[in-house]
Order: sequence, then C-alpha cells, then structure tokens
Amino acid sequence: MSDHVNLFEMAIRQFQNAASDMGLDRMVRTILSEPQNEIIVNFPVQMDDGKYRLFKGYRIQHNNANGPYKGGVRFHETVNLDEVKALAAWMTWKSALVGIPFGGSKGGVNINPRSFSNEELCRVTRRFTYALGNNIGPELDIPAPDMGTGSREMVWMMDTFMTTFSASDRLSTRRVVTGKSVLNGGSLGRDKATGQGLVFCFQTWAEKRGISITGLPFMIQGYGNVGSHAARILQDAGAKLIAVNDHTGSVQDTAGIDAHELARHTARSGGVAGYGSARACSYEEFLTTEADVFVPAALQCTINEDTAPLLKIKHIVEGANGPTTLKAEKLLAERGVEIIPDILANSGGVTVSYFEWIQNKNSETWDLEQVDRKLLRLMRKATNAVIEEGEQRKCTLRRAALTLALGRLQQVYKERGIFP
Repeated sequence: MSDHVNLFEMAIRQFQNAASDMGLDRMVRTILSEPQNEIIVNFPVQMDDGKYRLFKGYRIQHNNANGPYKGGVRFHETVNLDEVKALAAWMTWKSALVGIPFGGSKGGVNINPRSFSNEELCRVTRRFTYALGNNIGPELDIPAPDMGTGSREMVWMMDTFMTTFSASDRLSTRRVVTGKSVLNGGSLGRDKATGQGLVFCFQTWAEKRGISITGLPFMIQGYGNVGSHAARILQDAGAKLIAVNDHTGSVQDTAGIDAHELARHTARSGGVAGYGSARACSYEEFLTTEADVFVPAALQCTINEDTAPLLKIKHIVEGANGPTTLKAEKLLAERGVEIIPDILANSGGVTVSYFEWIQNKNSETWDLEQVDRKLLRLMRKATNAVIEEGEQRKCTLRRAALTLALGRLQQVYKERGIFP
C-alpha cells in the first residue's frame, strides 16, 4: 500500500515545512536538502552452490556538521536509493535533537536475508564492508544495526574493517560500528535501547499529559527488536498489550497478551503467527482494534491514507522510521490523534550507540544501570524540550522536534561558516 510513496520526497516535505515555519537560513536550508555523499557499490558474492551473485549496496552520508556520520545498515528487499536518503536525513535530525555529537547516515543492501544461509550472509556483509572501504571509519561514518541486521552483522563488519589495518592499529578501530555483541566491544543495553528509549519518551510525555500508564491498552506493529522490547518494557511499566501484527500475521486479546511469552514464541518461530495464547486475526481486525496507544515498529509508511481511517486509537508512538505518511498524519490530526514522532521516540538506539562509541574510545565498560540512567536523562530532556517547543509554536510534536533539530544545526553553521 506504500509503493506510491517516495520516502525521500516525504522526508524533504517534512523538512521544508518545518524550515518554512521557523525561517531557517537559506544557506542551511540548501545544504540540508540533499545528502553530502551518496555511495553506491555493486559487489560480487559467492553463494553456497559455488555460483556468484551481484548485490547492490548503499551508504548515504547526509550531514556531519555535528560529528561523524552515524546510521544503521539495513538488509531488506525494498532497500533503494531514495529510501536510504530519507533514513539518513532522519538520522541527522535525530542526532541533533537528542544532543549527541553525530551527524546522519544510512546504509543498506537490497537483499532478503531470510533467503540466504548464515554463511552467505556473512560473505555478503564482509564484501559490502570491503566495498565501502575507507568511506566508513570510527571518526568518519559509523554503521549500526537496522532492519535485517543485528550484532552478528556488526561484528562481521568490525572484523572485516579491522583486518585492513596494521596489527598495532586494529583495536583502535573497533568503534567503526556500534551495536556489536558485548563480548566484542558492544554496550550493555544496546539490544533494547530503541525500545527502552521509546518507553522513557512515552512515560515523560504521559506525565506531561496527565495520562496514567497503568492498565493502558496498546498495540504493536512489528515484533522484532524494537517492537518486542518496547512491548515488554511497557508491560512491565503497567500497560496492557492487546494486539500485535508482524510479517507473519496478527494476534489479538483484549484481556492482554503476555509480551515476554510472545517474544519467546517469535524467537522460536520467526513471527507472531501460531501464538496459541491469543486469537489469530486478520490485518483489518488488527488495525481496527480499540486501543489507547499504537506503536508502529515495522516498515515505513504502514500508516497511510488506506490504513489511517481504520485505526481506533488516541496516540501514536513511532518506533519505526517514517511509519506515517503526510496524508495519514493530516487525517489523524483532524481526529485529534497525537503522534510522538520517530526522530524523538526511537532515538534511544543512536543514543546508546553513542554510549558504546564512547566506551570503546575510552576503553571503558559501563554497567546496565549506568547506561539506562544516562539514556533516561537524555530522553527526558529531549522529550520535554519537544513538548515545550510544540506548546510555544502551537504545532505538532513532529514539527516541534524538527524545528528544534534544525535550529541547532543552523547555529552550528552560523558559528562555523562555510570554507572557503
């Protein structure tokens, strides 16, 4: 249903609308309207049957005014240039909004990872890393996990990159990626960081709105890393999960679904389908579930002009990047549905990636309590700032988040100027 939506055009429309509202400097507006670098690589990989296949990979470096480019690597069959450009731009806004010294980038390979063996995925990951060469680096551009990738792929990327350096310099380059396994230099709490940050953000917003989380019915779309962790943490905070949808199907139970038990089921089976402790339902039944909160944590543009009218919810907390189209957002606003935008709600991932990068840089290891405490502080600060900006400008939270991020980038350019 989202095939007709050009994701980069959507991202730029959001940007231009916010830029016009705040009177963004023309020079800064021009610079930020396109990525600084667009890298496309076509690389061969030998399959298990001995044959070779050619894969197309992308690395889009949108902006590095605030620090090294930073963004995930996505393995998915829908990956294309405009998608990755949009995701890279959102990373720039996200880093600026939460106040960490990173810019924005994104990468991806057009591949369905479920169709390949682990050995083939290892070779794809390593060949992609090698093809990128010195376009990535611990002080230049720092990849991280995204849809279809995880700590395993990040360790493969790190190891491949490290082997291109002399033995004396290899360990200093381990921070070339974040989201690694803990044994290989990753941070405690990174696996749940995006979901944890989303809940910290939502709790802060709920306090401001006078909403109690206890017993609050919510529904999740996408039960991968972000969705499953968000569901479990929300449930532990007192909310009630009543409906879940992913690529395998949908389940529903208004009495409550055990988010932890469902996570164990999806780990075994690969999806929510077949979960016996809740009723299987159609996608339309899922969408029309009556709930207070909807957390889209799957692909982009799942909330569009076709699906938005079906939703019977009061609030949306965007766990995915770009889940709500412009038309859908307008329709939902007319109904009084408030959206906590992606660049705020899911910024916990890049924030804890920054913590991992710092730990690697300083040869430190932080305990989970320290990571969560630091994440809570930054998420509360960013959420309160966005709410205050929205109240002052009398605008949506998305517009408020964008104007805050763009204002900070504008100040950077005003102080630094353009050389020569």
